[in-house]
Amino acid sequence: MVGRRPSPLVWLWLVLVVMAACGPTAASVPPNTGIKGMVTLGPTCPVEQVGGPPCIKPLAAELVITSAEDGSVVARVSSGPDGAFQVDVPPGDYVIVPEPGGDPFPVGQPVEVSVEAGAYTEIEVAYDSGIR
Repeated sequence: MVGRRPSPLVWLWLVLVVMAACGPTAASVPPNTGIKGMVTLGPTCPVEQVGGPPCIKPLAAELVITSAEDGSVVARVSSGPDGAFQVDVPPGDYVIVPEPGGDPFPVGQPVEVSVEAGAYTEIEVAYDSGIR
């Protein structure tokens, strides 16, 4: 019995599969490295009283983590109902871009952050409620 040789397309497919397996991998994140923090909304009352509780509250929000170097999206994260969030990212410089919360309020301001290996950089992302 004579064996058939695989067609050139089969060889091409095999080469492409092997090349894809050997391609570049995503940047690895060292353990315990990233950004964590709180998202807050304020003011939440028209007049803050001296000695009274602050007029801010936690906010569940969507945040986009972008590279400070080229603006590319690195990650997305949602804060919980308690405002807390945590995201693992490689060491580097980032800009946290709050997604719009409404039209026009609440609105968040971008936050610049530097992340070092082996630590979580803690930040606060503040949204303005528009109350004046």
